[in-house]
Amino acid sequence: MKNLIAGFTNQLEEALLIASKQKFKQPNRPMHNMVICGLGGSGIGAKIVSNWVFDELNIPVTLVNEYAIPAFVNEHSLVIASSYSGDTEETLMAVQEAQVRGAFIVGITSGGKLQEFCLTHRHDCVLVPGGNPPRTAVAYSIVQLVNYFQALGFISANSLRQIEQSIGLLNEQQSFIQEKSMELASFLFGKVGVLYGETKYEGVIVRAKQQFNENSKFLCWYHVIPEMNHNELVGWGGGDERFAPVFFTASDIQPRNQRRLEITMDAIHQKSKAVFIVHAEGNSLIERSLYLIHLVDWASYFLCEKNDADIMDIKIIDYLKNELGKIT
Repeated sequence: MKNLIAGFTNQLEEALLIASKQKFKQPNRPMHNMVICGLGGSGIGAKIVSNWVFDELNIPVTLVNEYAIPAFVNEHSLVIASSYSGDTEETLMAVQEAQVRGAFIVGITSGGKLQEFCLTHRHDCVLVPGGNPPRTAVAYSIVQLVNYFQALGFISANSLRQIEQSIGLLNEQQSFIQEKSMELASFLFGKVGVLYGETKYEGVIVRAKQQFNENSKFLCWYHVIPEMNHNELVGWGGGDERFAPVFFTASDIQPRNQRRLEITMDAIHQKSKAVFIVHAEGNSLIERSLYLIHLVDWASYFLCEKNDADIMDIKIIDYLKNELGKIT
């Protein structure tokens, strides 16, 4: 896992190379909406990218993290199935239903049943290297999604360029990133983590929660501003030093949300006695997001060490899948 985290920028480079070689069929009919199906390490890339293209994409995007697809899916729907293994049962059932409804489909996978499905029905399928835990392959799904959006003319070429620029930033900041991630791990150790940030970074914060869950065997929750100010802030009336609030900040936060963040931080600080601030570096939303993703990946590794846990252990998920496999 340590090597996989350290190789994040190499993975971004490889993903960009894979993207540069892709050729896609253009839809032969108007696309009125988009649905992206995926779960866990395969699905989070869609959440992150949807935040990035929020101000640019001119059709609605729905993320599906379950078996069913929305009732509106039809022949004018673009459905993207993202499953690193290619065997995620929820994604496979969702994309099979999309096929029945005549949707325009593309797959992103390392193989498995999803690749077979796409070959059988002559859908485009982007193949990425397999064999690693899905949570370590987020760069592949992020880059392929951005590349596909660009190839279909939904977004400009800026996003791929910004991903490429982020590689230099991450390599240059590597020592500081690891130092800050160690501090974050120490802050979280022995407490319950609470992760906060602005809505445009929600995908990044969900990814952080997932990494602490899987890598560190650590429970935490997250929320976003401004929504959090309308409910959860009141809940901090019962807060205390058991909780470790972490605030993800950046230079591009909407001014009123920045003020909300400051007020929220002060209010929570009175209850928790300590807060931790992670400030994103970079010249674009994409650069800042990838910076935070990489920093948290390292923090989840260091927190796992502190917890004396097995970072690769997912026995409970394997058990769940085995039990589900008994259902005919």
